[in-house]
Amino acid sequence: MPPRDRPTDDTCAIARALDVVGDGWTLLIVRDAARGVHRFDALQRELGLSRKVLAERLKLLVATGVLAREPYQERPPRFEYRLTARGRALLPVLIALQDWGDTWVLGDGETMATTTEPSPEAERVRALVGTALPALTLPGSGGAPRDPVSPDTPFTVLYCFPGAYARQDAYPPGWSGIPGARGCTLESCTYRDQLAEFTAAGATVHGLSTQRPDDQRAFAEKERLRFPLLSDAELELTAALRLPTFRTAGASHLKRLTLIVDADRVVRNVQYPVTDVAASVEEALRTVRSLSRPRS
Repeated sequence: MPPRDRPTDDTCAIARALDVVGDGWTLLIVRDAARGVHRFDALQRELGLSRKVLAERLKLLVATGVLAREPYQERPPRFEYRLTARGRALLPVLIALQDWGDTWVLGDGETMATTTEPSPEAERVRALVGTALPALTLPGSGGAPRDPVSPDTPFTVLYCFPGAYARQDAYPPGWSGIPGARGCTLESCTYRDQLAEFTAAGATVHGLSTQRPDDQRAFAEKERLRFPLLSDAELELTAALRLPTFRTAGASHLKRLTLIVDADRVVRNVQYPVTDVAASVEEALRTVRSLSRPRS
């Protein structure tokens, strides 16, 4: 039999998509826009490429509807570049590339919900100390959108977990065999049982996963959690902070880590990897108490 004709570029969605984001710089611009870097000079500093090349890539991304060019200053005219709905739809692509790189380029190919202590992935996450969370809201388990950072307390403990479900049969196949995946129920319940201590220390507790809000709601009701779980199913915060993920059963899940964020949205402390769930909750409480202690 003669070989079948290869699809033309006009009918191949992969080829057409690569016309827009196939150049390495374009996806890195999308990455940094997701992180909250919106202005030309800031993008140039982050990426280290020439003004000419950056201007060309920005022009392409605006022309193709991935970025919107929005004025922020009249005299002289200055513009910001922000992701559109089409651009935000690329976030799962970025996260899939990051996961592939963490697993197959920086790692040994094993699917894990954690990492090893000296890994480049762990260094990337720990480098979040001193960076700020972008202003955004995420769907909460109670139904209303919430800011991941509480406006009511000096600190927010944001613990990221792979997934917790009200029914055992809701877990993806092979979940218990993925290193680091087990322990989400214990983690949430330990925070529940010590919530009064966190409140007394001046901290709000938020849980974060990529699950749908209805799955989170069912779990929160079953375990009688007294703090909100937030859904990053659209991967907005995950992409903004480049949080580590793993894929199983066709979905991306956050790896287990904990961020302590102050009222100015600045990350003050990071726990990653988390290998002992109960000990990590105690460490988070000690850290909050230390940060809250008046300096002499």
